[in-house]
Amino acid sequence: QVQLVESGGGLVQAGGSLRVSCAASGVSFRTYAMGWFRQAPGKEREFVATINWSGATTNYADFVKGRFTISRDNAKKTVNLQMNSLKPEDTAIYSCAADPQGTIIKPPTWPYWGQGTQVTVSS
Repeated sequence: QVQLVESGGGLVQAGGSLRVSCAASGVSFRTYAMGWFRQAPGKEREFVATINWSGATTNYADFVKGRFTISRDNAKKTVNLQMNSLKPEDTAIYSCAADPQGTIIKPPTWPYWGQGTQVTVSS
């Protein structure tokens, strides 16, 4: 059974940094593509960042480019999202997702999801 568990959320002031992590179990993690998404109150879930199975290829939403960095540790079965220069509009529940496809060249379908972790940025 695939399990994805996020951690590291919290409250931070605008301009600050936070790192959220996602620990995977029940999957051949090193072959999976991983992604981060977020959902703010009253808004649709949106794509934040994705990383291919090896970590060699990443993709970011325009609104986080230059501020957020996605990375993975296949030995530890974790994927991280380092968030710098945070803004109040980054406040959302951040969820990780997994896709056995591995590559991100072809859009993943993200069949597996974690429960999410709350990130709140105060002004």
